[in-house]
Amino acid sequence: MGTTISNPMRIAPRELAFGGLFGAAAIALPALFHLVQLGHVFMPMYIPLMALPFFVRWGMAGMTALVVPLVSALVTGMPPLMPPIAPVMSVELALMAVLLAVLRKRWPRTMPVVLLVPVLVLGRLLNAGLMYLASLSLGLPAGVTAGISFLAGWPGIVVMLVVIPPIALIARRLHG
Repeated sequence: MGTTISNPMRIAPRELAFGGLFGAAAIALPALFHLVQLGHVFMPMYIPLMALPFFVRWGMAGMTALVVPLVSALVTGMPPLMPPIAPVMSVELALMAVLLAVLRKRWPRTMPVVLLVPVLVLGRLLNAGLMYLASLSLGLPAGVTAGISFLAGWPGIVVMLVVIPPIALIARRLHG
């Protein structure tokens, strides 16, 4: 008898639950941060979406991160669809979530902060590049817009490097 191979595209109920929970948190947290005018500085939507890859496979992590900024834009108006911050964040967060999930799978015993640092830096660079392209297409000063976008997120990176590793350790305990 041969062994059966599980379908990697099949979404396990547990992954669906984690995707929904972390997706909902990614919509709710920014609303709280924006009440005190700190949403754009601390990037609260990123926190649950960058923690999610420690709980689920890359497909669920990427799909959740792709959809949440767009849903949030439609439901709450944050991030805005125009200028195209929500679409840029969707692409950025999805790629970051997929990469983080793949790295976690490849090196499961690596300290979470070691996996996070390159992904978060790459995400800032990707965001700046996408904002540069969006600004060009809108006739805005692309270099200035990309530079501001690149620099504005660093306090949020620090917060994620403090908050996400303990959450990732919880995920490691849950996975056994």
